[in-house]
Amino acid sequence: MTSTVTERAGAFVADRLPQARELAAQVAALVDRPEEFVAELHAGYARLADPAYLATLRQMTPGLGAALGIRTPLAAPVHSRVRSACRHRPDVALWLAERLEREPDLEMRTVACTLLRISLEHDPERSWQLIRRLSRTADNWIAVDTLAGVAGLGILLEPFRWAELEQLVYSPSPWERRFVGSTIASLPFEVIPADRHRLADSPALDLVGELLGDPDENVQRALAWALRSWHRVDGAAVERFLGDEASRAAAGRDGHRAWVIRDALPAIDRARAAEIRARIAGLRRDPRAASTSRASRAAAAFADLMAASPASGTPEATADRHIERSPTE
Repeated sequence: MTSTVTERAGAFVADRLPQARELAAQVAALVDRPEEFVAELHAGYARLADPAYLATLRQMTPGLGAALGIRTPLAAPVHSRVRSACRHRPDVALWLAERLEREPDLEMRTVACTLLRISLEHDPERSWQLIRRLSRTADNWIAVDTLAGVAGLGILLEPFRWAELEQLVYSPSPWERRFVGSTIASLPFEVIPADRHRLADSPALDLVGELLGDPDENVQRALAWALRSWHRVDGAAVERFLGDEASRAAAGRDGHRAWVIRDALPAIDRARAAEIRARIAGLRRDPRAASTSRASRAAAAFADLMAASPASGTPEATADRHIERSPTE
Protein backbone atom coordinates (compact mmCIF):
# COMPACT_ATOMS: atom_id res chain seq x y z
CA MET A 1 0.00 0.00 0.00
CA THR A 2 1.42 3.37 -1.02
CA SER A 3 1.99 5.73 1.88
CA THR A 4 0.61 9.25 2.00
CA VAL A 5 4.15 10.64 1.99
CA THR A 6 5.04 8.70 -1.16
CA GLU A 7 1.82 9.76 -2.88
CA ARG A 8 2.52 13.40 -2.03
CA ALA A 9 6.08 13.16 -3.34
CA GLY A 10 4.90 11.57 -6.58
CA ALA A 11 2.28 14.25 -7.09
CA PHE A 12 4.79 17.01 -6.34
CA VAL A 13 7.23 15.66 -8.95
CA ALA A 14 4.53 15.06 -11.59
CA ASP A 15 3.21 18.59 -11.16
CA ARG A 16 6.62 20.23 -11.54
CA LEU A 17 8.35 17.98 -14.06
CA PRO A 18 7.34 20.17 -17.05
CA GLN A 19 8.89 23.17 -15.25
CA ALA A 20 12.05 21.17 -14.58
CA ARG A 21 12.35 20.27 -18.26
CA GLU A 22 11.82 23.86 -19.27
CA LEU A 23 14.48 24.99 -16.81
CA ALA A 24 16.87 22.36 -18.18
CA ALA A 25 16.49 23.72 -21.70
CA GLN A 26 16.96 27.31 -20.51
CA VAL A 27 20.17 26.71 -18.57
CA ALA A 28 21.61 24.40 -21.25
CA ALA A 29 21.54 27.39 -23.60
CA LEU A 30 23.60 29.42 -21.09
CA VAL A 31 26.55 27.09 -20.42
CA ASP A 32 29.03 29.55 -21.96
CA ARG A 33 27.66 32.40 -19.82
CA PRO A 34 28.34 31.23 -16.26
CA GLU A 35 26.85 34.17 -14.37
CA GLU A 36 23.59 33.98 -16.30
CA PHE A 37 23.60 30.19 -15.97
CA VAL A 38 23.95 30.36 -12.20
CA ALA A 39 21.29 33.04 -11.79
CA GLU A 40 18.79 31.16 -13.99
CA LEU A 41 19.48 27.80 -12.35
CA HIS A 42 19.17 29.15 -8.83
CA ALA A 43 15.91 30.94 -9.60
CA GLY A 44 14.52 27.85 -11.30
CA TYR A 45 15.58 25.53 -8.50
CA ALA A 46 13.95 27.86 -5.98
CA ARG A 47 10.65 27.38 -7.80
CA LEU A 48 11.11 23.59 -7.81
CA ALA A 49 12.17 23.30 -4.16
CA ASP A 50 10.14 21.11 -1.82
CA PRO A 51 10.28 22.26 1.83
CA ALA A 52 9.08 18.84 3.02
CA TYR A 53 11.88 17.12 1.15
CA LEU A 54 14.42 19.59 2.52
CA ALA A 55 13.23 18.80 6.06
CA THR A 56 13.73 15.09 5.34
CA LEU A 57 17.20 15.76 3.93
CA ARG A 58 18.18 17.60 7.08
CA GLN A 59 16.98 14.68 9.22
CA MET A 60 18.97 12.23 7.10
CA THR A 61 22.07 14.42 6.89
CA PRO A 62 23.14 15.94 10.21
CA GLY A 63 25.18 19.07 9.67
CA LEU A 64 23.79 19.69 6.19
CA GLY A 65 24.56 23.26 5.25
CA ALA A 66 22.90 25.32 2.53
CA ALA A 67 20.46 23.32 0.41
CA LEU A 68 17.28 23.97 -1.53
CA GLY A 69 15.45 20.65 -1.34
CA ILE A 70 15.29 19.54 -5.00
CA ARG A 71 13.96 16.04 -5.52
CA THR A 72 16.18 13.88 -7.74
CA PRO A 73 13.66 13.41 -10.60
CA LEU A 74 13.40 17.20 -10.90
CA ALA A 75 17.18 17.71 -10.93
CA ALA A 76 17.74 14.90 -13.46
CA PRO A 77 16.60 16.86 -16.56
CA VAL A 78 18.98 19.70 -15.67
CA HIS A 79 21.94 17.37 -15.31
CA SER A 80 21.06 15.57 -18.54
CA ARG A 81 20.66 18.70 -20.68
CA VAL A 82 23.74 20.40 -19.23
CA ARG A 83 25.79 17.27 -19.81
CA SER A 84 24.63 17.12 -23.43
CA ALA A 85 25.37 20.82 -23.95
CA CYS A 86 28.94 20.44 -22.68
CA ARG A 87 29.75 16.92 -23.90
CA HIS A 88 32.04 18.17 -26.67
CA ARG A 89 33.09 21.36 -24.87
CA PRO A 90 35.20 20.22 -21.89
CA ASP A 91 36.75 23.66 -21.46
CA VAL A 92 33.29 25.18 -21.01
CA ALA A 93 32.36 22.36 -18.62
CA LEU A 94 35.35 23.09 -16.38
CA TRP A 95 34.85 26.86 -16.54
CA LEU A 96 31.23 26.43 -15.46
CA ALA A 97 32.11 23.90 -12.74
CA GLU A 98 34.62 26.36 -11.27
CA ARG A 99 31.90 29.00 -11.13
CA LEU A 100 29.42 26.62 -9.48
CA GLU A 101 31.99 25.80 -6.79
CA ARG A 102 31.38 29.27 -5.37
CA GLU A 103 27.69 28.55 -4.82
CA PRO A 104 26.74 27.47 -1.29
CA ASP A 105 23.73 25.26 -2.09
CA LEU A 106 24.23 21.51 -2.29
CA GLU A 107 22.21 21.12 -5.49
CA MET A 108 24.17 23.81 -7.34
CA ARG A 109 27.51 22.24 -6.41
CA THR A 110 26.21 18.83 -7.48
CA VAL A 111 25.89 20.15 -11.04
CA ALA A 112 29.63 20.88 -10.87
CA CYS A 113 30.22 17.15 -10.32
CA THR A 114 28.34 16.34 -13.53
CA LEU A 115 30.51 18.85 -15.40
CA LEU A 116 33.74 17.48 -13.92
CA ARG A 117 32.98 14.10 -15.45
CA ILE A 118 33.34 15.83 -18.83
CA SER A 119 36.43 17.91 -18.07
CA LEU A 120 38.55 15.25 -16.34
CA GLU A 121 39.90 13.62 -19.49
CA HIS A 122 40.58 16.92 -21.28
CA ASP A 123 42.14 18.87 -18.39
CA PRO A 124 42.84 16.46 -15.53
CA GLU A 125 45.11 18.75 -13.51
CA ARG A 126 42.68 21.65 -13.19
CA SER A 127 39.80 19.22 -12.72
CA TRP A 128 41.61 17.51 -9.85
CA GLN A 129 42.37 20.86 -8.25
CA LEU A 130 38.64 21.55 -8.26
CA ILE A 131 37.84 18.07 -6.91
CA ARG A 132 40.24 18.68 -4.03
CA ARG A 133 38.74 22.10 -3.29
CA LEU A 134 35.26 20.61 -3.26
CA SER A 135 36.40 17.78 -0.97
CA ARG A 136 37.93 20.24 1.48
CA THR A 137 34.68 22.18 1.79
CA ALA A 138 32.26 19.23 1.76
CA ASP A 139 30.48 18.97 5.10
CA ASN A 140 27.95 16.19 4.60
CA TRP A 141 27.85 12.65 3.28
CA ILE A 142 25.73 13.51 0.22
CA ALA A 143 28.29 16.01 -1.09
CA VAL A 144 31.20 13.70 -0.27
CA ASP A 145 29.69 10.61 -1.89
CA THR A 146 28.58 12.46 -5.03
CA LEU A 147 32.10 13.82 -5.49
CA ALA A 148 33.61 10.39 -4.76
CA GLY A 149 32.17 8.95 -7.95
CA VAL A 150 33.87 11.71 -9.94
CA ALA A 151 37.17 11.02 -8.18
CA GLY A 152 36.80 7.34 -9.00
CA LEU A 153 36.49 8.18 -12.69
CA GLY A 154 39.57 10.39 -12.41
CA ILE A 155 41.59 7.54 -10.89
CA LEU A 156 40.55 5.22 -13.71
CA LEU A 157 41.76 7.78 -16.23
CA GLU A 158 45.04 8.41 -14.36
CA PRO A 159 45.90 5.65 -11.86
CA PHE A 160 48.67 7.73 -10.30
CA ARG A 161 45.85 9.77 -8.75
CA TRP A 162 45.65 7.10 -6.05
CA ALA A 163 48.26 9.33 -4.42
CA GLU A 164 45.51 11.92 -3.86
CA LEU A 165 43.67 9.44 -1.63
CA GLU A 166 46.86 8.25 0.07
CA GLN A 167 47.41 11.80 1.35
CA LEU A 168 43.85 12.12 2.63
CA VAL A 169 43.98 9.17 5.02
CA TYR A 170 45.96 11.52 7.29
CA SER A 171 43.53 14.42 7.01
CA PRO A 172 42.17 15.91 10.26
CA SER A 173 38.81 16.29 8.49
CA PRO A 174 36.51 13.26 8.89
CA TRP A 175 34.80 14.25 5.65
CA GLU A 176 38.05 13.98 3.71
CA ARG A 177 38.71 10.63 5.36
CA ARG A 178 35.20 9.52 4.37
CA PHE A 179 36.01 10.70 0.85
CA VAL A 180 38.74 8.03 0.70
CA GLY A 181 36.33 5.23 1.60
CA SER A 182 33.54 6.53 -0.62
CA THR A 183 35.83 6.83 -3.64
CA ILE A 184 36.98 3.24 -3.21
CA ALA A 185 33.36 2.17 -2.83
CA SER A 186 32.39 3.99 -6.04
CA LEU A 187 35.22 2.74 -8.23
CA PRO A 188 33.79 -0.70 -9.12
CA PHE A 189 30.67 0.98 -10.48
CA GLU A 190 32.67 3.23 -12.81
CA VAL A 191 33.67 0.22 -14.95
CA ILE A 192 31.68 -2.55 -16.56
CA PRO A 193 31.43 -5.72 -14.39
CA ALA A 194 33.68 -7.72 -16.72
CA ASP A 195 36.53 -5.24 -16.14
CA ARG A 196 36.33 -5.00 -12.35
CA HIS A 197 39.06 -7.60 -11.85
CA ARG A 198 41.51 -5.12 -13.36
CA LEU A 199 41.20 -2.99 -10.22
CA ALA A 200 42.50 -5.79 -7.99
CA ASP A 201 46.13 -4.60 -8.05
CA SER A 202 45.24 -1.15 -6.75
CA PRO A 203 46.02 0.04 -3.18
CA ALA A 204 42.32 0.14 -2.23
CA LEU A 205 42.45 -2.40 0.60
CA ASP A 206 45.69 -0.92 1.90
CA LEU A 207 43.98 2.47 2.26
CA VAL A 208 40.96 0.92 3.98
CA GLY A 209 43.42 -0.80 6.31
CA GLU A 210 45.09 2.51 7.10
CA LEU A 211 41.75 4.03 8.18
CA LEU A 212 40.22 1.02 9.92
CA GLY A 213 39.79 1.92 13.58
CA ASP A 214 38.72 5.50 12.81
CA PRO A 215 36.23 6.64 15.48
CA ASP A 216 34.07 8.80 13.21
CA GLU A 217 30.78 7.13 12.28
CA ASN A 218 30.70 8.70 8.81
CA VAL A 219 34.16 7.35 8.06
CA GLN A 220 33.22 3.92 9.41
CA ARG A 221 30.15 3.73 7.19
CA ALA A 222 32.20 4.60 4.11
CA LEU A 223 34.83 1.96 4.95
CA ALA A 224 32.18 -0.74 5.34
CA TRP A 225 30.61 0.35 2.05
CA ALA A 226 34.05 0.22 0.41
CA LEU A 227 34.61 -3.36 1.59
CA ARG A 228 31.19 -4.53 0.43
CA SER A 229 31.75 -2.85 -2.92
CA TRP A 230 35.31 -4.14 -3.32
CA HIS A 231 34.09 -7.71 -2.88
CA ARG A 232 32.89 -7.36 -6.49
CA VAL A 233 36.49 -6.70 -7.51
CA ASP A 234 38.37 -9.32 -5.48
CA GLY A 235 36.17 -11.33 -3.16
CA ALA A 236 38.94 -13.60 -1.89
CA ALA A 237 41.15 -10.66 -0.92
CA VAL A 238 38.29 -8.92 0.92
CA GLU A 239 37.46 -12.09 2.85
CA ARG A 240 41.10 -12.52 3.89
CA PHE A 241 41.23 -8.87 4.87
CA LEU A 242 38.10 -9.17 7.02
CA GLY A 243 39.42 -12.30 8.71
CA ASP A 244 42.76 -10.70 9.53
CA GLU A 245 41.15 -7.52 10.80
CA ALA A 246 38.65 -9.46 12.90
CA SER A 247 41.55 -11.15 14.66
CA ARG A 248 43.16 -7.76 15.21
CA ALA A 249 39.92 -6.30 16.55
CA ALA A 250 39.44 -9.22 18.94
CA ALA A 251 43.02 -8.99 20.22
CA GLY A 252 42.73 -5.26 20.86
CA ARG A 253 39.08 -5.21 21.96
CA ASP A 254 38.63 -2.69 19.15
CA GLY A 255 34.98 -1.73 18.78
CA HIS A 256 35.59 0.80 16.00
CA ARG A 257 37.24 -1.86 13.85
CA ALA A 258 34.66 -4.49 14.75
CA TRP A 259 31.75 -2.27 13.70
CA VAL A 260 33.13 -1.80 10.18
CA ILE A 261 33.87 -5.52 9.82
CA ARG A 262 30.40 -6.49 10.98
CA ASP A 263 28.76 -4.03 8.59
CA ALA A 264 30.77 -5.40 5.66
CA LEU A 265 29.96 -9.07 6.28
CA PRO A 266 26.67 -9.25 4.32
CA ALA A 267 28.73 -9.05 1.10
CA ILE A 268 30.65 -12.29 1.68
CA ASP A 269 29.89 -16.01 1.91
CA ARG A 270 27.39 -16.68 4.68
CA ALA A 271 29.40 -19.40 6.42
CA ARG A 272 32.60 -17.36 6.31
CA ALA A 273 30.71 -14.33 7.60
CA ALA A 274 29.35 -16.34 10.55
CA GLU A 275 32.86 -17.48 11.47
CA ILE A 276 34.22 -13.92 11.36
CA ARG A 277 31.21 -12.54 13.24
CA ALA A 278 31.82 -15.04 16.03
CA ARG A 279 35.38 -13.73 16.49
CA ILE A 280 34.17 -10.20 17.21
CA ALA A 281 31.07 -11.12 19.17
CA GLY A 282 30.46 -8.69 22.01
CA LEU A 283 32.73 -5.96 20.66
CA ARG A 284 30.83 -2.68 20.45
CA ARG A 285 32.05 0.73 19.41
CA ASP A 286 32.35 3.42 22.04
CA PRO A 287 32.14 6.97 20.65
CA ARG A 288 34.40 8.11 23.48
CA ALA A 289 37.19 5.70 22.50
CA ALA A 290 40.21 7.11 20.68
CA SER A 291 41.13 6.23 17.13
CA THR A 292 43.05 3.00 16.66
CA SER A 293 43.80 3.50 12.96
CA ARG A 294 47.32 3.33 11.60
CA ALA A 295 46.72 6.62 9.79
CA SER A 296 45.87 8.45 13.02
CA ARG A 297 48.97 7.07 14.74
CA ALA A 298 51.17 8.16 11.84
CA ALA A 299 49.60 11.63 11.80
CA ALA A 300 50.09 11.98 15.57
CA ALA A 301 53.70 10.87 15.33
CA PHE A 302 54.37 13.39 12.57
CA ALA A 303 52.74 16.16 14.62
CA ASP A 304 54.91 15.25 17.61
CA LEU A 305 58.02 15.31 15.42
CA MET A 306 57.14 18.75 14.08
CA ALA A 307 56.42 20.06 17.57
CA ALA A 308 59.77 18.77 18.81
CA SER A 309 61.73 20.38 15.97
CA PRO A 310 62.85 23.91 16.91
CA ALA A 311 63.04 24.92 13.24
CA SER A 312 59.72 23.40 12.22
CA GLY A 313 57.85 26.68 12.22
CA THR A 314 60.42 28.82 10.42
CA PRO A 315 59.82 30.00 6.84
CA GLU A 316 62.93 28.11 5.74
CA ALA A 317 61.64 24.85 7.21
CA THR A 318 58.23 25.37 5.67
CA ALA A 319 59.85 25.97 2.28
CA ASP A 320 62.01 22.87 2.70
CA ARG A 321 58.96 20.71 3.45
CA HIS A 322 57.17 22.13 0.41
CA ILE A 323 60.14 21.24 -1.80
CA GLU A 324 60.27 17.74 -0.35
CA ARG A 325 56.59 17.20 -1.22
CA SER A 326 56.84 18.70 -4.68
CA PRO A 327 55.53 16.22 -7.32
CA THR A 328 58.25 17.33 -9.69
CA GLU A 329 61.04 16.04 -7.49
